[in-house]
Parts: sequence; structure tokens; C-alpha cells
Amino acid sequence: MTFQDFGLHEPILRAIVSKGYTTPTPIQAEAIPRGMAGRDLIGCAQTGTGKTAAFALPILHRLSEAESTPRGRNRPIRALILSPTRELASQIGDSFKVYGRHTGLRHTTVYGGVGQHGQVRALQNGVDILIATPGRLCDLMNQGFIRLGSVEIFVLDEADRMLDMGFLPDIKRVIAKIPKQRQTLFFSATMPPPIEKLANEIVHDPVRIRLAPAKATTELIDQSVCFVPKQKKSQLLTEWLTTRPVTRAIVFTRTKHGADRVTQHLNRSGVCAEAIHGNKSQNARQRALDGFKSGRTRVLVATDVAARGLDVRDISHVFNFDLPADAETYVHRIGRTGRAGARGVSVSFCDPEEKGYLRSIERFTGRGLVVERRTTA
Repeated sequence: MTFQDFGLHEPILRAIVSKGYTTPTPIQAEAIPRGMAGRDLIGCAQTGTGKTAAFALPILHRLSEAESTPRGRNRPIRALILSPTRELASQIGDSFKVYGRHTGLRHTTVYGGVGQHGQVRALQNGVDILIATPGRLCDLMNQGFIRLGSVEIFVLDEADRMLDMGFLPDIKRVIAKIPKQRQTLFFSATMPPPIEKLANEIVHDPVRIRLAPAKATTELIDQSVCFVPKQKKSQLLTEWLTTRPVTRAIVFTRTKHGADRVTQHLNRSGVCAEAIHGNKSQNARQRALDGFKSGRTRVLVATDVAARGLDVRDISHVFNFDLPADAETYVHRIGRTGRAGARGVSVSFCDPEEKGYLRSIERFTGRGLVVERRTTA
């Protein structure tokens, strides 16, 4: 199957071809034709599997079908995409810019952490597609800058992270303002019972797409664990980064303060590192991400929420400075490396209190992690 087989509008297909895309990913192959047909969807697939195109292409196609689309400042918001983080919202906006460049459809992105003036100006100029984080969306709705009465397509992306971040009340406020007669596309990397309940409340007769990989972790990632006391983890991380061929790495911590502490330790040790988490301003987060993508910064220290949706090429190593309590989160973390046929390395630091987490991870992945014998003094 190729993208040409879907019957997408020619301007959309032209944009896809110009980017060199030919073969859809599994989630795209399942979701795009259903989305183009107007069906509600519940999609469960890991990050990095192409979910953005799986909903962006049907949205652009369906909105382009209307022959009398209002133009200029009078155009109403016809598609709404909710995203949990500023970074992911920005990346979704970039995708709509690429795929919709020849369609004449307008989109804009609104999120917190920056001034609202530019966002309000874009809204007042008229947009067809709005990508938003829940908090800023509700804020602008309360101020009267956003009306959702014309929304035809609603997308809830990364729903599990939405609930983790406490956005459920905001989500419900938004849903109360959009028409009941709409298409709903619901995507989540995991589907625990609370997420399943939310999905069932907002979709109608959905197509369910669950694309859990046959193997929970790719064979291209070398996975190991270092048993180390909590107080020695920073020292061990520095040793790895200064004595091993680590070209570009993400270090995952459990908390925002932990990310800051690790970053400060690495920089004092001569390792160029930046932290990215929810307490950072949007400008600081974007600078950190740009430095990491460009190679100026070798190490990005991140919390799970801030890192969800990051798409950075050629990450050689992922370090689990703190083991996650949820085994699926482990899989999402290490999936940042070992992409596009390249090998990757995942190293987990496990203190005595985290051994239960390690056992859960090994049960979930169906493999034991190789034990690294080298530790700090």
C-alpha cells in the first residue's frame, strides 16, 4: 500500500510526495481511510509510529472537500486537536504546515508559557484547524477569543498523558462546547481503564485500532541495567557519558527537580546537558530542544511528560536515571533510540527500592536486562 492508494486530494498528496513519503506506517494504513470516511476512531499505538499523519491527513482531506469553505477572518474553527504538551502541539502544527501547504487551509497553535497576543491575532485572522493544549485553550475560551460551535472534527492526542497531567476537567469543559454531531479521533499510547472509559464517553460507533508491537521492545536496542545506590547514580551517569561512545543521549528522571539536579551535576562535570520539563518556560524548553537537535547539546535530561512526542533523530543512548513505575513507560522511553534501522543502547540505573519496577519491566518485555558489572567506587 502507498499513500496514493488512499485517494487523498491532489494538493495533500503532492505535499506528501515532496517530502519523500511513499509507504504508510501500520497506524496510518489503518486510520487514514477510516478517518477519510468520517468514522470515529480509538487508536492505541506507541509514540513514534506516525500517529500525527494518521489524523492530520484525513482532517486536511475532509476539510478540503467542502466547496464553500469560508475564507478570511470569517472562517470558523472546523477541526480541534488537543495535545498534552507545548512541544507536541508545536510538532503537530509543523506537520499540518507540511501536509497542508498547498490546500489553502489555515491552522494555528495555542499553548501556555508564552504571551497570548500573537496567538489571539492569528485566531482573529481566521483559522480552520486549531491545535491547542487544554489550559491555554480554556483560558482563551473564557476570554471570548475562541468559539467551538463549528467544530466538525475533534482529536484527543496522547490521552493517557492528558490524564496524568490532570487535564480531565479541562477536557470535559472543551467537549461541552463542541457539537455532539462530530467526528472524534482518540489516540493514546496506552489504554488503562480510565482512558478506555473516557474514550467510550466521547466516541460514537468507533473503529478500534490497537497496534501493540509483536515485541514490546525492538531487537535493535541493547538493554542493560546497573545496580547502583541512589546516591551514586549521578557519578555513574557521568562515568558513562565521559568514558563511552555516547553521541546523543536522553536521560529520564522521575521528577522535574531531579532533572535539574542531574543537569547541574553533568555540567559541573564537563558534560554539556540541558533539562526540559514543565517548570521551564516555553522559550527555555524550545532552546533546549533546538540545542539538542542541532548537536550543540549532547545530553537532554527530561521528565516523561515533557519528552512525550519528541522526535529527534540519531539518539544513540537512553538512560533511565530513575526506573519508571509503569513498564509501558519504559518501552516508550527506550523507543527514542534504535530507530530507522540504527542500533541503540538503553541503560537503566536501579537502586534497591526500584527492583520491583525492574521485575515488572522484565515481565512486560519478556526479556531479562543484561546486568552491567561496571559500577562506580
